[in-house]
Amino acid sequence: MTHISDSQNTDQRRFFQRYAPYFLLAPGVTWMALFLVIPLVMMVYVSFWTQTTFAISSDLTTKSWVTFFSSETYFGALLRTIRIWLTVLFFTFLLGYPIALFIGLFVRSKTVQTLLLVACVIPFWTSFLIRVLAWRPMLGKEGAVNLVLQKIGVISQPIEVLLFTELSVVIGMVQIYVVFMVGPIAFMLSRIDGSLLEAARDIGATPLMTFRRVIFPLSLPGVTVGAIFVSVMVLGEFATASALSGRKVNLLGNIIVTQVGSLKWAFAAVIGVVLTIVMAIVITALLRLVNLREEL
Repeated sequence: MTHISDSQNTDQRRFFQRYAPYFLLAPGVTWMALFLVIPLVMMVYVSFWTQTTFAISSDLTTKSWVTFFSSETYFGALLRTIRIWLTVLFFTFLLGYPIALFIGLFVRSKTVQTLLLVACVIPFWTSFLIRVLAWRPMLGKEGAVNLVLQKIGVISQPIEVLLFTELSVVIGMVQIYVVFMVGPIAFMLSRIDGSLLEAARDIGATPLMTFRRVIFPLSLPGVTVGAIFVSVMVLGEFATASALSGRKVNLLGNIIVTQVGSLKWAFAAVIGVVLTIVMAIVITALLRLVNLREEL
């Protein structure tokens, strides 16, 4: 009996050792299937439903897809979304990298680094909508920006393009999302060993050469992570564009909100699928720049 019991225990241990990884993966796989894969499949399926003015049926058709790509309005919104995303991504990097460079490389105290990063996220202690709407009195014809520029003699007449244009949308998005570029880059820069910079100076490298050959390549994983954060949020944006453009600048997110509000589920699903594909392409392209698994 003891021999049989030992044999059973051995078989059980082998069973659990063999299938333990699958048991550990099961909760995550189930979660992803329920809240990612199945919704995406349903969205693709609904995008082929037949949509009429007052009703929708499950009869499959490509009419909504044809409407999207043949309409100058909707396809133009796709191009506008990509253009604003590229602009915001560029300026968040342009503004965020020097800040991250200072925090991560020139501030060696971990406590001070933490305090500075906390200071960067202080605006997030207030409502997102309040932060967006706060730009209206700043950028208006009689807003703070125009008043200051007129006071110091830079301009003689108010600049009207600061509000209710693509420019105002870009300004608002850059201010909101630049912190997502600063954080990851500062983290990677803080990990750079100071001996590498000393070695570069010892062999006669100029500060510019040290930055180009040592600092920037080592910070690329942070740039990639920051770019992914900014890209995902900007591509799915709708609130900032509505608030700062006076509904004159329609992004894909705005059109989705409008279509859902009008109960046009099929067309909203089409735009959702297009937006998901664009995000997937962007993230895949960014991840090919740096192997985050090895670098992080």
